[in-house]
Amino acid sequence: MEPSSCDTFVALPPSTVGQRIIFGKNSDRPCDEVQEVVYNPASDHEKGATVECTYITIDQVCHTYAVVLSKPAWLWGAEMGANEYGVCIGNEAVWGRESSDGEEALLGMDLVRLGLERADTAEKAVDVITELLQKHGQGGSCMEDESGFTYHNSFLISDKKEAWLLETSSKYWAAERVESGYRNISNQYGITTKIDREHPEMRDYARSKGWWDGKSKFNFASVYSYMTTARIEASGSRYCEGKMLLEKSNGSITAETMMAILRDKESGINMEGMFMSTGSMVSVVPTDLTRPAVHYFTATPDPERSVFKPFIFIDGVGPTKETCSPTYGADDPVKKQPRFQSKPDRKHTLFSTHERVSAIIETHKDRGQKITERMRGLEQNKIDQMEKIVSEGITEPDYLVNLFSNCVQEEMAIYEKS
Repeated sequence: MEPSSCDTFVALPPSTVGQRIIFGKNSDRPCDEVQEVVYNPASDHEKGATVECTYITIDQVCHTYAVVLSKPAWLWGAEMGANEYGVCIGNEAVWGRESSDGEEALLGMDLVRLGLERADTAEKAVDVITELLQKHGQGGSCMEDESGFTYHNSFLISDKKEAWLLETSSKYWAAERVESGYRNISNQYGITTKIDREHPEMRDYARSKGWWDGKSKFNFASVYSYMTTARIEASGSRYCEGKMLLEKSNGSITAETMMAILRDKESGINMEGMFMSTGSMVSVVPTDLTRPAVHYFTATPDPERSVFKPFIFIDGVGPTKETCSPTYGADDPVKKQPRFQSKPDRKHTLFSTHERVSAIIETHKDRGQKITERMRGLEQNKIDQMEKIVSEGITEPDYLVNLFSNCVQEEMAIYEKS
């Protein structure tokens, strides 16, 4: 299967407006897959507790941080998300010389969620993910069917001061620190000769496989990628387009800039077809520790026809029930053996409403334009409100408790009037 999956971006000062880090990602997944946005509060766990991930059960830690996640509804992990400390993580599918086929283990999406739940800085998330990778490995179908669609993972991780690019091949990995400027990743290895941290046996393993002679300067992408780049041509094109879009706004990147990049269809970043952008996220994370971060999520496909809705971590945050999919417990076909013998209805309330309106936008030009204008008006109103909060701090905490849910309700009210 061609590598059609995701673009992730991060911009740091001085490429951004103000002392802020801007994170963004399109989650490109099968076009019929539902992506939900869920909030999980911080929690304490008893000694010896375990956590059931998508395919395997692992040891739980004593405390997990509050997280907001955008995730395919059928699995435990997440495509992207943030935690209460301003850590943001998105992952990408990557393919290289090492086979990604193998036994079920942790999915890259499981590692995203585990990193957010267990790390209060970006570098600690690198530690969490690589230690879990070493202990449990990565593997298992990444689609809700029997296709055996598997891949290794790269991760773009940011916090309030820096970002890290982490790329993996089986249990081996390399990581690069990003302290300023901007960085984007697509479905190809991007770490070359600047390697700030790495698996202790990563180079020796490459030499033992004949991929590296042990003498020339070590280049992670060259050594661990395919000999031919034909399979990753599409992702390479998106990577270059994304980099150019970031460069175009270098020094003035804002949340709106990142949203516009994620909506760009000409570049292929806003993907259409059998794989499409099924969920999108933009985060604004001030470097000032006293200022709140704002995380915007669509919870619906195609950011061009979606509203980026804000979420802020605050005491008493309410549930995101309109963007939570139905659950099926032990009866879920994902949990039964053999897996994926059927597909239940995973559409959440917002998804179903948005699906009907998207059909109107597609088939009725004038009517669709008016709906889109109302959606953009709602979004801009929320961006303006959040800008004041990020700049001045939180003055009305009660208003923020149901911030995301209330915005979802306002979005659905637009659809119902349409």
